[in-house]
Amino acid sequence: MKIDEIRPGVAVIVMDGNNRVLLQKRSDVGLWGIPSGHVEPGETVAEAAVREVREETNLHIRILKLIGVYSEPSSQVFVYPNGRTVHFVTTCFLADIVGGELRCNSAESLDVAFFPVTDLPSGLLNMHPRWLEDALAHCERAFIR
Repeated sequence: MKIDEIRPGVAVIVMDGNNRVLLQKRSDVGLWGIPSGHVEPGETVAEAAVREVREETNLHIRILKLIGVYSEPSSQVFVYPNGRTVHFVTTCFLADIVGGELRCNSAESLDVAFFPVTDLPSGLLNMHPRWLEDALAHCERAFIR
């Protein structure tokens, strides 16, 4: 498989008080996933995480901890519908909500909603269940996968 580029990415696990996780239905692929996106030039991964969640969901978050860094090609190489193939190195954080009201806030999202971790929607992006599983493991140390 030819990989067109490697990109730094961020993902953010946001839980509410009822053990539900925030998911976004992405407009680019029509699948549900954890809010995630690209690190822009000149910003830190933490800044990118906060920005992406705000852009996609209208929520203001605070980073609580690093869940892990994911670079395994088997789960981190993504082929977009247009054929472009990107290998992401994704930094995944756990965060809580400090403000804002949940709403679909971007052309990148078809929908945003909280789901019980025991009843996730079908059609999840393939790497996202691992990120959630790692977040729910409540491990002190970050995962490197």
